[in-house]
Amino acid sequence: MSETFPSTCKALICHEVGQPLKFESIPTPDAIPGSVVVRVLTSIVPGNLKDVMSGAVPFLKFPTPMIPGSRCVGRVAAIGPDTTSLPLGQLVLVEPFIRARDDPNVQILWAVHQGPSPASEKLMKDAWLNGCYADYTRVPLENCYALNEKTFLGSPAEGGLGYSVADLTYLSAQVITYGGLRSIDLKAGETIIVAPATGAVSSTAVEVASAMGARVIAMSRNLDGLQRIAKNNPRVHIVQTKGDVEEDAKALQQFGTIDAYIDISPPVNTTHVRSCLMALKQYGRASLMGVIQNDLPISYSTMVMKSLTIRGQHMYEREDVRGIIKLAESGLLKLGKSAGVDFIGEFPLEEWEQAFNLAADNNKAGKGVLFVH
Repeated sequence: MSETFPSTCKALICHEVGQPLKFESIPTPDAIPGSVVVRVLTSIVPGNLKDVMSGAVPFLKFPTPMIPGSRCVGRVAAIGPDTTSLPLGQLVLVEPFIRARDDPNVQILWAVHQGPSPASEKLMKDAWLNGCYADYTRVPLENCYALNEKTFLGSPAEGGLGYSVADLTYLSAQVITYGGLRSIDLKAGETIIVAPATGAVSSTAVEVASAMGARVIAMSRNLDGLQRIAKNNPRVHIVQTKGDVEEDAKALQQFGTIDAYIDISPPVNTTHVRSCLMALKQYGRASLMGVIQNDLPISYSTMVMKSLTIRGQHMYEREDVRGIIKLAESGLLKLGKSAGVDFIGEFPLEEWEQAFNLAADNNKAGKGVLFVH
């Protein structure tokens, strides 16, 4: 079943890594079992996408030709025969963490990374290669989540939250860190370190943890970014890193007992991980979600004597996506401009170069670039 839509649509295509993308006409995808077709309204342009498409991020690999774009909001335009809960026209959030149906340990990031195994490479190449930088995109049913349009887009005078469709795209970034916070069972009233806290994704951990009722210690080298985050979120203390393990640990501990720590580090050398682990209380918990590529020295004796739990967490669970939507729907979690995010550019797909460059130049907390389809 489908709405009336054209036989062809426009899309951005990466024909070869490191070469300019092409804006072309493609056959409009149809819905097959296990999928829906979404008419894309807005999609996120990540700050690192220019590097990903150029091949400058070696740990993210994908086959070509491929349509990039992994996070969007749109409307259901066609449904497969096994779709039971997503009617035509339904406003939906599309997220990129795809798992094989016959083996959930086989995982890919839609239109970003083919995963580490032959099975995951097959899953991407043969089934879920093309992303959302197109007028229409086919997505797995499991990665498509209904949004309450009346609540999210409705006027505050009529009981709605007054968001724009652009604001809703921010959920797909916040869910990443929500998965990390849930993995260590963060509770209301606890204190958690977020480090580093001023990145485009890592800053969402501050927003989400605060919305969950926690007290946050935001840590980063970027003092201006820390001050902006503290201004926009309740119960946030800030610590600017100095690069000295002992000094930074003491700076964290000045705020009292610290229950947990979430790390979302970029691929750079750092000392803050050791400082944060040292600052945790007895039986403290840590969630590591970053992309640091080298090994890090940690204090073995500290881990043992404090009985610390350190958990690696890649992305999130499906229940976490439902949870982040509920948290936002309740009004506790702010989105987009209400969360202090400035959407500094909204572009049509054909202006992809300008969009990529602007996103790359503003890859930090509080800045967003979108495609408007």
